Amino acid sequence: MELRINQKTYQVDADADTPLLWVIRDDLGMTGTKYGCGLAQCGACSVLVDGNVVRSCVTPVAGVVGREVTTIEAIESDEVGKRVVATWVEHQVAQCGYCQSGQVMAATALLKHTPQPSAAEIDAAMINLCRCGTYNAIHAAVHDLAGHSAKGDA
Repeated sequence: MELRINQKTYQVDADADTPLLWVIRDDLGMTGTKYGCGLAQCGACSVLVDGNVVRSCVTPVAGVVGREVTTIEAIESDEVGKRVVATWVEHQVAQCGYCQSGQVMAATALLKHTPQPSAAEIDAAMINLCRCGTYNAIHAAVHDLAGHSAKGDA
């Protein structure tokens, strides 16, 4: 089947129900998208499909045929994604970094759809898990990107 990932077209030979995550990592060698739980709970496997954040560990590869998939490898080719990554670095968000590709994807999707989200919208969108507990830094970075003051106004 033909997949469009990071603005490139790939021919892949996979069963239709193979999770997108395994095609991205194992078949195409893009290992920035991480396996976390395999149950769509943690968000480490998050990618963008047509600009919307999806959990690639439970998304059948056949479901993305004819759609545009973006992984962390290409997120900085998007202006919003580039800003998110720069702000992540500025706020020193990552500790171990394992979940951060999924966190960046979630933040990018949020800001592409809602450039100035409220605090409630940020809380609703930024639900990926972080075992290191960098939630305060994650939320500070997204609030910064949303244009909120340091006092946390929304």
